[in-house]
Amino acid sequence: MKAAAPERGLPRCEFEDRLERAQRGMAAAGFDALLLTTEPEVRWFSGFLTEFWQSPTRPWFLVVPRDGRPIAVIPGIGAPLMARTWIDDIRTWPSPQPGDEGVTQLAGALRDAGAATGRIGLPMGPETMLRMTLNDYRQLQDHLPAVAEFVDAGALLRELRMVKSQREIAKIAHICAIASNAFAEVPRFAAPGQPLTETFRAFRLALLRNGADNVPYLVGASAPGGYEDVITPPGEDPLSDGDILMMDTGALFDGYFCDFDRNWAIGHADDDSRRAYDTLYRATDAGQAAARPGATCSDLFGAMRAVIVADGYECGNVGRLGHGLGMQLTEWPSHTPEDHTVLQPGMVLTLEPGLAIGPGRSMVHEEDIVIRAGGAELLSRRAPPELPVID
Repeated sequence: MKAAAPERGLPRCEFEDRLERAQRGMAAAGFDALLLTTEPEVRWFSGFLTEFWQSPTRPWFLVVPRDGRPIAVIPGIGAPLMARTWIDDIRTWPSPQPGDEGVTQLAGALRDAGAATGRIGLPMGPETMLRMTLNDYRQLQDHLPAVAEFVDAGALLRELRMVKSQREIAKIAHICAIASNAFAEVPRFAAPGQPLTETFRAFRLALLRNGADNVPYLVGASAPGGYEDVITPPGEDPLSDGDILMMDTGALFDGYFCDFDRNWAIGHADDDSRRAYDTLYRATDAGQAAARPGATCSDLFGAMRAVIVADGYECGNVGRLGHGLGMQLTEWPSHTPEDHTVLQPGMVLTLEPGLAIGPGRSMVHEEDIVIRAGGAELLSRRAPPELPVID
């Protein structure tokens, strides 16, 4: 029996709490307002959930003042949906209008927020982008007094979003359960001789049938004894005896992602593949054991890497062994030797050890966890302890 899905959306009190925390951080950092231009940040403060962000034609803006409620400056096509959120100051223009793509309204909103002569926080660092044209950004600067200063607010926004509420965690746990159920179905429809494209298509359908809203991310590979990379789109080559099949999915429920993978051997598994799988399974266990409040992401990296190296492997060239997860498929932080982000209860992370089996042959394993006061709790259903074989 399928577990009941969490209620869609979030209550107003959740957004009020987010705003209160953000404004405390803004006051401490000396920001007079935040200017947000990307989907996750706009949605985090407003609840505005739409796939219309896929279109690059129109920009969307949210101004968060140090005092008072956020101001939405958006294309008119989005006004009815934004009006169903808790945002009540909604300013629109008839986009597309390349000559003035909301810039005049945005400058007015920043003035009304009391930031026209102050410090305007804008994410500028790692894992951020400016989702407006450089010409419009320069035009915005020209619309404001010369004393207005744009400063990096990336650290504040990362800190706010890293720790999830229980409602957010419930949504991630639900999509993890959906994906776990879909992964359990793979041996029923994957078989030797089946083109990889058909395997991927069947798995995508299984995710949707089990309750996923969408499957924007699905990658993987199938190759003899291990795969060379995990980002190439599937081809028409058939699943063959001795292949290692891997599929890695980022499926969505109510705007929140899962992100984990599973491996299978087709027909039979050779000793090298079984041994690599066992190493990754134990490395994941080590990462989970290390994932406690007060530990750091570098601690998790070190715990997983130690198992891999002790078994005579290298970690490969992927650069990290896991990352944050939530409204985006990958979020801050990263499990690397240099990332000393301290783990806190409520952080949702992936554990993703990988290793090189030999030239052109690798294997990756991934699970999703949430940090609790007593340690890490699995959100994905744990993979089998031994490499499963599809006959």
